Amino acid sequence: MSDLEFARLMLSMAQKDLRAIQGMADPDVFADEVYGFHAQQAVEKTLKAWLSLVGLEYPRIHDLGELLELLLDQHQSIPNQFLALADLTDFAVQFRYESFEDLEGGLNRVQTTQLVEGLLRHVECLIAPTDRS
Repeated sequence: MSDLEFARLMLSMAQKDLRAIQGMADPDVFADEVYGFHAQQAVEKTLKAWLSLVGLEYPRIHDLGELLELLLDQHQSIPNQFLALADLTDFAVQFRYESFEDLEGGLNRVQTTQLVEGLLRHVECLIAPTDRS
């Protein structure tokens, strides 16, 4: 599978997690841990799609900060608002097995969903020119 094909596949998987969080707006129905996990997964898969697009083999990690650093090391321009998504890293592992309720404040689901949507659109725009060539 080419890097571009793999990037498209990862982005397709990220879109599934995005659709999941779009349907999890109500915290009375979906716990923050569940929402946060799918938000983290959407971001992780989107960043891995981006890394694949630039031809970088990435380690099997869930740390969004590290994935963002890999992109920066490749001289990729990351809009500042997306850097805050690194805070979702703890939902990949820690909050899957611990209660998020112990932490102060809940997730701002509207803002988080908008950021995830924006990141996904950003990477889709990066892939689009390669589709035309």
